[in-house]
Amino acid sequence: MIFRQLFDSTSSTYTYLLADEQSGEALLIDPVFVQMQRDLALIEELGLTLRLAVDTHAHADHVTAAWLLRRETGCDIASARVIGAEHVTLPLDDEQIFGVQGVALRAIATAGHTNGCMSYITADQGMVFTGDTLMIRGCGRSDFQEGSAQRLYESISRRLFSLPDSCVVYPAHDYQGRNVSSIGEEKQFNARVGAGANETDFVEYMHAMKLPHPKLIDEAVPANLRSGAPEQEELPPRPRWGDIRLTYAGIPEIDEEWLEQHLDSVTVLDVRLPEEVRDYPLAQALVDVHIPLGELRERLSEVPRDKPVVALCRSGRRSALAVSMLQEAGHEQVASLSRGLRGMLQDG
Repeated sequence: MIFRQLFDSTSSTYTYLLADEQSGEALLIDPVFVQMQRDLALIEELGLTLRLAVDTHAHADHVTAAWLLRRETGCDIASARVIGAEHVTLPLDDEQIFGVQGVALRAIATAGHTNGCMSYITADQGMVFTGDTLMIRGCGRSDFQEGSAQRLYESISRRLFSLPDSCVVYPAHDYQGRNVSSIGEEKQFNARVGAGANETDFVEYMHAMKLPHPKLIDEAVPANLRSGAPEQEELPPRPRWGDIRLTYAGIPEIDEEWLEQHLDSVTVLDVRLPEEVRDYPLAQALVDVHIPLGELRERLSEVPRDKPVVALCRSGRRSALAVSMLQEAGHEQVASLSRGLRGMLQDG
């Protein structure tokens, strides 16, 4: 199985990619609205097909990307039936088996943080995705969205702690930079429910916390009850000057076919060495400015700002760094030629 743990630093949210190597089918758990392009870039680079977007609950601190992902890929959307979220195509019940070809998950109801929390367990019980029910050395709060400290204690102690000690715990959030734990660790060391804490210990702890109201709850929860669908088609901004593809590394790229058709509307920046330029004289018909990458930081003022800039090199690797330098210098409309001159000359 292909597995990746992704992170959104703004909301401290973990998104999980699970996929079958043979079928290429993939699912995402707890995708984040503003990270949709990143997630799709990774899926494309790994040669996968997204079939399912899954939420563990209606988050209060960020908006899910489920609706966006369905809009872009046609994937199904899954979340607990009890949530009643719009646009869900696969409502989940307790103990339901679901997933994609080659990757099966079992949904278990783990209410308490919210009424609609679910955790997802792999078929071999080797991994569990706990949402905000069980976190690393902690748990989700229980004072909003029909939360209940008593139900949360039961969900953790009876349902999650019944899994094998070796089962790896992957939460939806962590605010301290921790990324993984295990059932055995949390049973022993969890600050709220571990080391033999009983229901009274836990409930009194949770009631005494008196946490501030989540800052985004009034925006995030209504949006998540629509599976992330904007009320007025307010989609994440995308560059409009060209057919831009954002890589998983975060580099905006453009392909050679688009460049060839729009040479008059962009500035083409060649960042190869002078000797490389001499080796490929035909490529100079495309180029407006030649500045070797090693000199670019000192010569940024020579790059025009009246048009979008497409940086190129032999393979697309150096031009990717050139794009980062240009962005740092305030160039907003910039992209790297995705496969470099090598791809363009091979196709030609």
